Amino acid sequence: MQCSFHWSLILALGLVSSGLAQQVRRLPMDDYVDRMKAGWVGQMVGVGWGGPTEFRYKGVIIPEDKMPSWEPKKVNQFRQDDIYVEMTFLQTLDKHGLDCSIRQAGIDFANSGYRLWHANAAGRNNLRAGIAPPDSGHPQFNRHADDIDYQIEADYSGLIAPGMPQLSIELGEKFGRLMNYGDGVYAGQFVGAMYAEAFFEADMVRVVEAALRCIPPESQYAEMVRDMLAWYEKNPDDWQKTWQWLEDKYHKNPDYTHGLCSGPGGENAFSIDAKLNGAYILMGLLYGKGDPDQTILISTRCGQDSDCNPSNAAGVLFTTMGFEKVPDRFKSALNPEGKFSHTPYDFPTLIEVSKKLVRQAVERSGGRIEKTADGAEAFVIPVREPRPSALMRSREPGPIAGGKFTDEEKAQIGS
Repeated sequence: MQCSFHWSLILALGLVSSGLAQQVRRLPMDDYVDRMKAGWVGQMVGVGWGGPTEFRYKGVIIPEDKMPSWEPKKVNQFRQDDIYVEMTFLQTLDKHGLDCSIRQAGIDFANSGYRLWHANAAGRNNLRAGIAPPDSGHPQFNRHADDIDYQIEADYSGLIAPGMPQLSIELGEKFGRLMNYGDGVYAGQFVGAMYAEAFFEADMVRVVEAALRCIPPESQYAEMVRDMLAWYEKNPDDWQKTWQWLEDKYHKNPDYTHGLCSGPGGENAFSIDAKLNGAYILMGLLYGKGDPDQTILISTRCGQDSDCNPSNAAGVLFTTMGFEKVPDRFKSALNPEGKFSHTPYDFPTLIEVSKKLVRQAVERSGGRIEKTADGAEAFVIPVREPRPSALMRSREPGPIAGGKFTDEEKAQIGS
């Protein structure tokens, strides 16, 4: 027995050292649902609280006494582009599967009926004009390619991919390139990867570090994330001081504020650049220190797109907390019958489609679904090092794909 145990141990150690033994994470289905629900509610809370301030403060910190107060009914945000766009992506995945083509994703997005702005609007207009993806998000056709759009709607890609950041990356290549390019795509992949990690990790520095591994390190978006982590370590208690460092580099410096839509500026200068607004998400997550009110307030008070940014921040934080631990004032007035604009989803059906897709995601990622001793289900998810997308820069874009929709595809797009 001793000899057998000895050689079994050696074999096991050998498998680990050779990389043949697969490290896994386990997530009970009930825990997944609890956290996933919280992630969706967090988005609704953040955009509802910050909504009245959107783009009213640009290049300045919103004064504390100008912040709206929270009211429970504000959770019912069914007409917000921060949320309803990703419902279209979920519907495509639900109908056509996780391996659906980018062209199918483009057809479905072209058929959406809600109001859009900036990169989303330009991308959809391109698709409706017959420009197939990924060219619909290419800077040659889309002057908003570095804008915030996919960043604000990428939450779904992590909420159906707990512990599977590679899926968030792949979904960014499929849906993010309908309207964005370069940092605009990486922004959404980064947000999705934060959600994927938030199911297993509550320390926000570690969540951010995990997501950072999912985007090209040479990108300016990755540089912004590294800056935010370094500035937080250097100055962990004064977010307004860090805000000024951020403002000087990522809003005023033309080497970093060179988006096709947003240019360098200062006070009263509009910016919907993904890097600047993405940093405001991180400002809330890092300096909020796990407090939901402070996370949302700080992210909002940074200004610019001050409803979308706290929506992302609250969504990630609430995922770490789980629905049962979310304070009642944020969920008590949630209307289960409210329909998200121009989609078939209310909150209960949103939860059900997420549960359906996560099961597919686990199996697609090489994991499995086990029954526990009490008959409950649990996900067994392989831990794999993410492989970021190729480096693209909107300032120096690569060649277009030159793709056009076929007549058959055009026929699937309504007028």
